[in-house]
Amino acid sequence: MNICFVSSEITPFAKTGGLADVAGALGKYLAKNGVDVRLIMPLYAQVDTKKHEMVPVEFARNCVAKLGAHTFLYDIYTLSDSPDGAQYYFIHCPVLYARSNVYTNDADEHLRFALLNVAAIELCQRMGWAPDIFHCNDWQSALIPLYLKTLYRWDGLFKKTKTLLSIHNLAYQGSFPAEYINDLNLASYYHLFNAAQLYAGRINFLQSGLQHADYLSTVSPTYAKEIQSETFGEGVHDLLRSRADRLSGILNGVDYEEWNPETDKHIPYHYSTKNLGGKKRDKKVLLEQLNLPFSDKAPVLTMITRLVEQKGIDLLKGSIERILNEHDVRLVVLASGQPEYEHYLYFLQLQYPEKVVFYRGYNYDLAHLIEAGGDIFLMPSRYEPCGLNQIYSLKYGTVPVVRKTGGLADTVRLYNWETQEGTGFVFEHYNADSLHWAMEYAVTTYAKKRAWRKIQIQGMMEDFSWEKQIKEYLKLYEKIMRL
Repeated sequence: MNICFVSSEITPFAKTGGLADVAGALGKYLAKNGVDVRLIMPLYAQVDTKKHEMVPVEFARNCVAKLGAHTFLYDIYTLSDSPDGAQYYFIHCPVLYARSNVYTNDADEHLRFALLNVAAIELCQRMGWAPDIFHCNDWQSALIPLYLKTLYRWDGLFKKTKTLLSIHNLAYQGSFPAEYINDLNLASYYHLFNAAQLYAGRINFLQSGLQHADYLSTVSPTYAKEIQSETFGEGVHDLLRSRADRLSGILNGVDYEEWNPETDKHIPYHYSTKNLGGKKRDKKVLLEQLNLPFSDKAPVLTMITRLVEQKGIDLLKGSIERILNEHDVRLVVLASGQPEYEHYLYFLQLQYPEKVVFYRGYNYDLAHLIEAGGDIFLMPSRYEPCGLNQIYSLKYGTVPVVRKTGGLADTVRLYNWETQEGTGFVFEHYNADSLHWAMEYAVTTYAKKRAWRKIQIQGMMEDFSWEKQIKEYLKLYEKIMRL
């Protein structure tokens, strides 16, 4: 099986969100299962080329791409030694990728990722390698299906090649002015774009992929259903509904080699379902580092998130103050994002200096310590395609409080006092009172040590490993190849 995996970000080279984690893990675990997988991404300025030693691909130097009136010169680099058996290729085009951020609002953003699509196809041509499937991800590589049907249709190399487009977050679609169709070299094929959008003066990379890919997938079964509704469909729900027979949801796996309290090199004390003693010691270290008073009776509520509307930060207002006022708790938030949300968290820290710490930004070591030292993890998302932190939290015995949506609904089961089954606290309605109910349920249950331990262990024993989830991708690939 030959899989060409094209992504705008791949861990550990460049990451802004969960897409990078999925891409990195899929490459690693597909290779482990004997798949010839070749991953392609831009060589951004942020990629540490000293840590990840790279060499030029001799047959892909001084490549030329003409996109409309623009001509770009680029080289392809690869790792001198791949640690996991997958092959990685990087498009080196400084004029497009040497920016301060992976994604920009610059006027040439469409060109940055049009080149990714074109260079990925032409690299396969240069290698003389025919992928069974081009696995495209989000809007940044969603033009590949259309390019294969049009500009590259002549090449018999791709005669049997199928395309899969994975949707990691439908809200981001790559919408640009309609005249940019000239820069994509697709003006002659305008009839293959959405007519209503063209009439409104727009083209949409993701919608093109949704129309023309052989198959579609997303990152949880519930999200695959939700995006066919007007509420979560981001304006393309009718199109998705029309392709429901070729749309699957496969839950993201997590890398337990990196996220496991028994072996985690980023935390001071290890622990397991057999002995949770290390978790209490990690909690003490976490609070000492953040200058918060430790009490075994006071649960530590935690968040690691992007501060955007999607993540349900609005619901905290009013609900979290009630918890802080009525209970002896701590709140630790590792996040950054929209200024109004950052301002609110700074306000909480000032109002409750003995209870709240807001760490602005991202710190990988601290993220691991928060998972290990926290008691309750808050994830009240408005929508959540999959989510990874709630899965990490389950593994670390940090009980999740989540909204019943997307991957959160697929991974966290509401604790039932009567049956004593469940792995967390789940609320359905998107409002502050519902979140308060779930947090209150969690905080009061924390005081019942025997019940709490049972919830922790049930969560820690859940299996969301890539070893398990990779089998679902292999089945899907085989299904697509038979189309």
